[in-house]
Amino acid sequence: MSGEKPGLTHIDASGEAHMVDVGGKADTVRVATAEGHVKMAAQTLRLIREGNAKKGDVIGTARLAGIMAAKQTSSLIPLCHPLMLTKVSVEIEEDVALPGLRVIATAKLTGKTGVEMEALTAVSVACLTIYDMAKAADKAMEIGGIRLLEKSGGKSGDFRHPEAGR
Repeated sequence: MSGEKPGLTHIDASGEAHMVDVGGKADTVRVATAEGHVKMAAQTLRLIREGNAKKGDVIGTARLAGIMAAKQTSSLIPLCHPLMLTKVSVEIEEDVALPGLRVIATAKLTGKTGVEMEALTAVSVACLTIYDMAKAADKAMEIGGIRLLEKSGGKSGDFRHPEAGR
């Protein structure tokens, strides 16, 4: 970015919020991966692992909630474009070091704008769903670490979070 200062793309010259016009951009393959986690008591993690949570299959339900959320991102985030996603995946893995569950979501499309918000929304809603389904056992759970791990495609190029361990 030869001497260019990065700016806020959703703020116009008069300081008003606006939706970015992506009409002149080229269609490219765009992929984004985000992560987050839900830290919980070891006993709560055991309940989830054994399938004994009162509300049912926590991991399967959270995975579906994350996928559905990615598809609804433009309804939730005011300046996001409605996108025709070609792929959304949500992986939920046990992390005994937390202890808890780690959520990783990937969104993909071929289009004019990126899918970072869709990946981040998928992770956020999957984590919230885990909390909702297990809160009867553990109201002290903590949701955290939500961040973009990497993205590719588009004019701004590729990005990889410096701490991404994948």
